[in-house]
Parts: sequence; structure tokens; C-alpha cells
Amino acid sequence: MSLIEDLKWRYATKKMNGNVVPQEKLDYILEATRLTASSSGLQPYEIFVITNPELLEKIKVLAWNQSQITDCSHLLVFAAWDGYSLERIEKVFARTLAERGLPANTMDDYKKTLWGMYEPLPQEWHANHATRQAYIALGTALAAAAEQKVDATPMEGFTPAELDKLLELKEKGLKSAVLLPLGYRDEANDWLVNMKKVRTPKETFITEIK
Repeated sequence: MSLIEDLKWRYATKKMNGNVVPQEKLDYILEATRLTASSSGLQPYEIFVITNPELLEKIKVLAWNQSQITDCSHLLVFAAWDGYSLERIEKVFARTLAERGLPANTMDDYKKTLWGMYEPLPQEWHANHATRQAYIALGTALAAAAEQKVDATPMEGFTPAELDKLLELKEKGLKSAVLLPLGYRDEANDWLVNMKKVRTPKETFITEIK
């Protein structure tokens, strides 16, 4: 099945049935997400995969009691860096160079330029930029899940500060950005399951400038 057909199949599942996503499908989705595009290859975010029932119940309260939180198979929490630092950038570049077998100073000029752009910018810009990178990964996760016929519902409806506290993200230099429950649709109880997929018409959505 093509990617277009996969995307036509997927929708923001409102009710999940609690069935478990096989490990190989979960691994595929996570690996696709790990390989996604990222500005300067920094990947300024982490993904927490949560299945602990007690913890999911607590998160559900912080997510406006949306049932997918506890009815899903796995809950992915995308947590972005709270900001950039020279130390964080150097750590990523050092790993990149080591894996490519290149001298440690190969990217010094680029690193200097990059940090020269980021350092003067306010912390809010840093956090927002890192969050946008996490959203790029979210898009890949949604497409990979659709390919695997796993339902996924992106969620911004939660209280980030409380979730950060619950997961102790501040201590890790992270901020929760978006949630993604993975699971399977409850076809008997999900009001949206048989609804026609509606998107902005191509003629309105796309403007060609030649």
C-alpha cells in the first residue's frame, strides 16, 4: 500500500480498544522517528515510551481525561530540549564525527557559526525551535504508524508544566512538547471511525509560483 493510501486510512483515533501493538511494529515506528530530519542533525528532543498503568492514569488526569491515554498500547511523550548550549551541540557533533571516522576538529567552523547564531537568541526562541524539531519527528511517527496500520493520535491537550514535573523532565533539561498514544481503534465506540476524511482542497492548499 502506498504512503498516500496509508495516510487516507489514518485519522486521529478518539477511542482505542486496549490491544497491544507488537514490539516489532513499535520498534519500526521508533526507528523511523529516530531517522527523521533534524536541523543541523542535532535532534534536540527525546522520546519517552510509557506503558506503566499507574503512570498513565496520572497522565490522563493532566491530559483532560482523554481516554486514549489509558486505552492505548504505548504512550509516546516527545520532550524537547529546554534550550541549546555549546556543550549540547559539541556532544552531538563529537558523536557524529566519531561515527564517521573524521578528525575531531572537522566541524569546528560550522559549530562556531551555529553557536554564534543561537547564543544571542532568547531562551524562549531556543525552546520553541527545539519543539519544532520534535514536531518534525512527530510527523514521521504518524506516517510510520499508518504504514504499520497502528493508530496514533497526536495530542497537545495536556498541562505541560504538570507533566514535566511528573516525569521529572526539568532535571533532564527537557520540556514536554506533544503526546502520541499508539494503539488500535475501537471501531464499535469511536464516533469518528467511519467519517469521511476531509482536508483543504488542493486548489486552495497549494500555490505554485513559477
